[in-house]
Amino acid sequence: MIKLDRNGLVPAIVQDATTGDVLTLGYMSPESLNRTIKEKDVWFYSRSRQELWHKGETSGNYMRVRSMKVDCDGDAILVKVDPEGPSCHTGSKSCFVTALLEKPEFFSDDSTVGVLDGLFRLIEERKRELPEGSYTTKLFKEGTDRISQKVIEEAGEMALAGVRGDKEHLMEETADLIYHAMVLLSDAGVSLDEIRNVLQERRGA
Repeated sequence: MIKLDRNGLVPAIVQDATTGDVLTLGYMSPESLNRTIKEKDVWFYSRSRQELWHKGETSGNYMRVRSMKVDCDGDAILVKVDPEGPSCHTGSKSCFVTALLEKPEFFSDDSTVGVLDGLFRLIEERKRELPEGSYTTKLFKEGTDRISQKVIEEAGEMALAGVRGDKEHLMEETADLIYHAMVLLSDAGVSLDEIRNVLQERRGA
């Protein structure tokens, strides 16, 4: 049995079958894991793009699977491979090349996808609870016409910033537009997953 995390993924450690070097760490979904087993090529699931990722598809640096094992708790996979070229996008043989300092620096991995999902969850929460003093609550109470009007206003301000070449305001107005567009989606009962599906279908077309 393989234990998936809350995102439906399992971490996969990739090791050079000949040298024993650890090459990289990726995440697999059930579909990417099944394709890896079937095709004997490493398939990951890209958390940033939210899609299957055939390792080496663009670089040509494929990883041919020699063997696969799951750990005793079922929450990690070890994949031994014959790498065809560098494993890291930087061109290094392995992704693990940076020495760990005695006092390492830390950062939070807040990807764009994670930020947007978190924002949409907050907007949905505001719609349910309608807390006093919240701008989002005010928009929902004013109704769809007002929310739609704000989307139009923000789109116009974003376009003007682009025409003027004002990058700082372009970024700010883009963030405002994304926020108000999400409020409109929530108001209409449309989820981000539904928007992702539309984008995936268009990409496939």
